[in-house]
Amino acid sequence: MAEKRDRRGLGRGLSALMADVNVEAATPSQVEGRKGFETVAIERIYANPDQPRRQFTENDLTDLTNSVREKGVIQPLIVRPLPGDPTSYQIVAGERRWRAAQAAQLHELPVVVRNFDDIEVLEVAIIENIQRADLNAIEEAAGYRQLMEKFGHTQEKLATALGKSRSHIANSMRLLSLPDAIQDVLSSGEITAGHGRALLTADNPTELLRAILTKKLSVRETEKLAKAKPAGSAKSAPRKARSATQKDADTKALEDDLSANLGMNVDIDHVVDSEMGSITISYKSLDQLDELCRLLTIMPPAETR
Repeated sequence: MAEKRDRRGLGRGLSALMADVNVEAATPSQVEGRKGFETVAIERIYANPDQPRRQFTENDLTDLTNSVREKGVIQPLIVRPLPGDPTSYQIVAGERRWRAAQAAQLHELPVVVRNFDDIEVLEVAIIENIQRADLNAIEEAAGYRQLMEKFGHTQEKLATALGKSRSHIANSMRLLSLPDAIQDVLSSGEITAGHGRALLTADNPTELLRAILTKKLSVRETEKLAKAKPAGSAKSAPRKARSATQKDADTKALEDDLSANLGMNVDIDHVVDSEMGSITISYKSLDQLDELCRLLTIMPPAETR
């Protein structure tokens, strides 16, 4: 099964869909008249409970609702027959348009029907949202992780398919190692992804978050505070361990790769002028600890790999 999915390539379904529904400049009547589209009563269309996007900004929905009320839904939704009810449909891509159409009190929507299985629905929904910049930073990072865990995609493959750099994907996924409370604030838009990356390097991220919110700190100001060590910490730190600012580019890249692949924060401390050092893996839940233990126990010895 995995080989078949690799052969078809990342987002094969989405690539075909985007070719079909690229009708941004068309009029509603042109949309309805194009082969492959059909019009469905809005009450027969249901949201996907596994939709990767969890937050819908009220202002954006208001603007879209006004546009839909004036011009209708120009770009069809991608749907599949609703499991258990072939007379209804489940949204694969286009939930914002569906929500806006409901608010605008439309009775029908143009759709493209595809017979996707559950795996294809999730893959298309994740990639469609990512490509349209339709997710907040945490949802985007979670989308990358889902694509890697469920479909076996590598960072390099994601970067090529989505038109993003590997470092962007790695840095996005590192945000998932932040405490849940900080992830919630980042998801709400109160801080930016840049603030989140700075908080990853802080010894006291929760306290620093409070400072960001109360003092409205910029990303650069946050980075400076994150690098500053508490008074007295220099005496207790190993004399020859590299600090975060002294790490070379290769070490930082390796930290990013490991953090992204594990979904946990990884810190590498290499002792200067030696071949020794240490790796610290930070987990934020017992589930993550269980997953880490599972990975370590199934990993074969170096001589057998």
